[in-house]
Amino acid sequence: MKQTFYSNGKLLITGEYLVLDGAKAFALPTQYGQNLIVEETADGNLQWTSFDHDKSIWFEDTLSFESIVNKERFEDKGVKNTLIEILHEAYLMNAAFVNNAIGYKISTELTFPKSWGLGTSSTLINNIAQWLQIDAFELLRRSFGGSGYDIACAQNNTGIIYQLVNEKPIVEIVHFNPDFTDKIFFVYLNQKQNSKSAIAAYYNNLGNIQKAIPTINSITQSVIAAEHPKTFALALAQHEIELSNILELSTVKETLFHDFEGVVKSLGAWGGDFVLAISKENPTDYFKAKGFEIVIPYSKMIL
Repeated sequence: MKQTFYSNGKLLITGEYLVLDGAKAFALPTQYGQNLIVEETADGNLQWTSFDHDKSIWFEDTLSFESIVNKERFEDKGVKNTLIEILHEAYLMNAAFVNNAIGYKISTELTFPKSWGLGTSSTLINNIAQWLQIDAFELLRRSFGGSGYDIACAQNNTGIIYQLVNEKPIVEIVHFNPDFTDKIFFVYLNQKQNSKSAIAAYYNNLGNIQKAIPTINSITQSVIAAEHPKTFALALAQHEIELSNILELSTVKETLFHDFEGVVKSLGAWGGDFVLAISKENPTDYFKAKGFEIVIPYSKMIL
């Protein structure tokens, strides 16, 4: 029997980094995501193949059940070791998929380029959790770590406000559909940012985070409630200034787009993946002239 599971990708609009310390974050699920296809076999092991959006294979290996149970590590096999770690934690949460099985043929299929940073890991973790009927937030905590907002996006088809309260995820559904979404674009910065590295850098530049959280919470509410593009843009610009002060980093607009007529905001980890741009006119030509070829309108990106 073949089983197929799907999870949405994600974009974090407000609350990056500070969501780890209890700030309210606004996030949107994307039209892009990842499938997990599971077939039972009689091979006595787990055959795993991961496909990129263009059907090319970016990872392929055979895992023994013993390696999953014992969380074996293999030299120079980073992806394999990460996958074994996730499956080991899943095994500790529900051992039946190992104890009651003869073998599996499993494949993953991204609908976005792996380099885009829209949630290759979070969609995988949520898909595995769906398959094994375990808590995806707990599986994330045990394996990758992070706030979990990406898991919430994987599970919801609308915008969300996400907050950690006493380390527990609180998810509030938001129906975000202002009249000015035709002025919102997402631009890929031609490089994927490592979330773990970005979080480590954040904690090395803590500043006065607790004082900043109420401000970020207020900005998040302003962004969601904005009825006019100018109000939305000003709130995002204020958010960039607040994070710039905390991280002791220049904003992406100061660094790359100082002459842009509009607002550019980092999404998620600063320095990579996508940024949000809002302007009166379609900014595609501007960004392409700067060497950033991937410019996606809101209507093509967000669910």
